[in-house]
Amino acid sequence: MSEKILSTKRIYSGRVVTLDLCEVELSDGQHQMREIIRHSGATALIALDNQNRILLVRQYRSASAQTMSEIPAGLLNAGEDPMMAAVRELQEETGYKPGKIESLGGFYTAPGYTTEYIHLYVASQLVESRLPADEDEFIEVDHVTLEAALSMIEQGDIKDAKTIVALLMYARHQPFNEPFIAQSE
Repeated sequence: MSEKILSTKRIYSGRVVTLDLCEVELSDGQHQMREIIRHSGATALIALDNQNRILLVRQYRSASAQTMSEIPAGLLNAGEDPMMAAVRELQEETGYKPGKIESLGGFYTAPGYTTEYIHLYVASQLVESRLPADEDEFIEVDHVTLEAALSMIEQGDIKDAKTIVALLMYARHQPFNEPFIAQSE
């Protein structure tokens, strides 16, 4: 299965995304139109303080018209290494730099219409090291246990998809979540 892009018309070009209208040829020869939002990608991370609590940032999001609790995250600059972007975003949003950072994987946010891919990391051994925040960001930082963060998901207090995905992926790797294996009697 594949689709061949026959033509592309740029509809919009902004700071964060571009929108292309593409004519494609399907594997059976039919032609269809696809709207594709092009995105440079992003990075996000589970940051663990020295008490093994997760740093969540709260900020107002215009698109959802509400304040959201999220893990630290941000856009990739052109050619920027995703791990270095994660370190930069952590410093800008929380004032901490990790002594250790590991990949947790990643995911496409909505592959039906956007190229956005979010790289996920786990950061620990945090030390204070603030970079200037983006001038349009007003952020508050909370420190919560993994159990509290998972409860926030269940109660609908965390609604951000990247945060939910990252927390569930992180929780799955925790010792208390080892798969249950039934014992034979």
